[in-house]
Amino acid sequence: MLRLSLALSARAHGWLRYAPTNLLADAIRTRRGLKWGTAAMLLAIPYLYAAAICTTIIGNGGPGWLNTLVVLFIWDAFKMLWLGPVSLVLLIRARMEERKRNAAFGSSGVTACPEASVRAHG
Repeated sequence: MLRLSLALSARAHGWLRYAPTNLLADAIRTRRGLKWGTAAMLLAIPYLYAAAICTTIIGNGGPGWLNTLVVLFIWDAFKMLWLGPVSLVLLIRARMEERKRNAAFGSSGVTACPEASVRAHG
């Protein structure tokens, strides 16, 4: 039974990797995407609004399967809300590491960050 549970969990993880919010979270966790984490928090608003609409429809006698969508919308809203603070912490950590790397090179004019050298030269 445990083996079956682990197998189903691994397969579901493979499928859910391509869900839109997971793709967005993966893109934001890259070095270039870290600055967009706080903006991604705003995406929680439409998810919560969609959950409220579904809840209203269910309250007025709508189909019960909309409860699944409510749970999904709320889960995605919390995921977007959590993405902002996490990306800020990761961005601060990345900038501190870049600063340490650049300080290690000293005043030789060589930078550890390739993007910084591109910006400096044009």
